[in-house]
Amino acid sequence: MTDENPQKDRIAHLVEEGDIAADYLEELLDIADLDGDIELDVENDRALVEIGSEDPSSRLERLVGEDGRVLDALQELTRLAVQNETGERSRLMLDIAGFRADRRRELTAIAEEAITRVRTTGEAVMLEPMNPFERKICHDVAARENLMSESEGVEPNRCVVILPGTLAEEAGEEESSESSDSAE
Repeated sequence: MTDENPQKDRIAHLVEEGDIAADYLEELLDIADLDGDIELDVENDRALVEIGSEDPSSRLERLVGEDGRVLDALQELTRLAVQNETGERSRLMLDIAGFRADRRRELTAIAEEAITRVRTTGEAVMLEPMNPFERKICHDVAARENLMSESEGVEPNRCVVILPGTLAEEAGEEESSESSDSAE
């Protein structure tokens, strides 16, 4: 990457990652004798690769598996294929048959319901255990609503906890405790 336009260079690198991933996944689809359309995008400093099909008999859901486990494994294999080509670790996101997009909508609704409970009761709400992708979505929803959240537990039972109080209140508490510490 050059120093002249690092953002443009970063996007070009992510597009390259997407192209490498698409080539890898096209071969996989051929081997599995599955039809699918591959779409590439860049979002939130990540390459996004989506495999979908207009054909309801495409059988792509076989590549998703129960609770997205096969999809998670394919994402890791695709990341390794990209790393093998570029020499750098990839953070690309893979979605197949809209599974992650659907799960994002579902998790957003779950997090919003938890936020309503936190605001109504004034008590923290712990969500079900989730993988890192799912927890990130819930943390983002809490932050968008100006609430604090944290992850608790150990994989695979790590959960998001949405806390009462706003991000601004938390920042104010940290500042006042820091200033009282420095006064002593």
